[in-house]
Amino acid sequence: MALQGGPLAGAVIGGLIACILFIALLLFLFRMWMQGPKCTSKVSLEGKIVVITGANTGIGKICALDMAKRGGKIIMLCRSTERGEAAAEEIRKETEAEVIFHKCDLASLASVRECAEQLNNSLPKIDILLNNAGVMMCPLTRTEDGFEMQIGTNHFGHFLLTNLLMPLLKKAAPDARIVNVSSLAHERGRMNFDDINYEKRPYGPAEAYGQSKLANVLFTRELARKGEGSGVNAYALHPGVIATELGRHLNANPVLKCMSMMFMPLVKTPEAGAQTSLYCCLEQSISDENGKYYSDCRRKEPAVQAQNDEDAKKLWQISEKLTGLAQN
Repeated sequence: MALQGGPLAGAVIGGLIACILFIALLLFLFRMWMQGPKCTSKVSLEGKIVVITGANTGIGKICALDMAKRGGKIIMLCRSTERGEAAAEEIRKETEAEVIFHKCDLASLASVRECAEQLNNSLPKIDILLNNAGVMMCPLTRTEDGFEMQIGTNHFGHFLLTNLLMPLLKKAAPDARIVNVSSLAHERGRMNFDDINYEKRPYGPAEAYGQSKLANVLFTRELARKGEGSGVNAYALHPGVIATELGRHLNANPVLKCMSMMFMPLVKTPEAGAQTSLYCCLEQSISDENGKYYSDCRRKEPAVQAQNDEDAKKLWQISEKLTGLAQN
């Protein structure tokens, strides 16, 4: 006999509830899958010194906390003194590790030089340099030195800092590491060496971001070539799409903000997003690899334009000139 009235309504409601629960379970499992693999290294950092840019928030802070728990001495480089000191104190209380804050504004070559001088005068070595800080999709603005903000902060600032700290990194050989946080956006990037700072061509935030992230991978490639045999290895990585402050400029565009809110439940948490950075900093199985690119805690091939050795050399030469490194 067919269901009628109350029993039929109950069956329909029960079916809808079961369907909703099933969809919720699928979304939960998909979200878990989207978080990606974890860095499983158990390596201790006792006696090691780790320098991290942009360590007061997001994946930089997660990495600082993780490596402090491993016994490392953590040097946090941040633009904001107030936020940097607060984050350092928070990590000290949780880990009882030695955590030191230094002000470093990557959008100011003078600030980078001042910070590097302080570190060279106070540290005996640097075992790991994690170039994590960055800006993303910001409107056209310029650094203190006149660089387009994204290439200036994401590349030129880190380029100068890394080179000025190289003597300390070499003192930590043969297993010193430079880890550059890039992005999948490098695949859409193109280096425009004739107008790298958008002084002639129309500005596009996404295009400029892609160029800066491509520069991170090319910089890593040339670091590896120049440092071959030095005991200082360089790694680049894509951390994943992450729910951090990095995407704050997207909120200025109503359409992008709406899309961001729709996909937010599916992106990585900062903890998940930090895993490939930690992998590149800690994983012993990649100790002999140099100049490679990683995503989801494993090696990946970067875009074709990121494997261009001539472009890597040219970017280095331009960066030397624009940052004044060639005059050191």
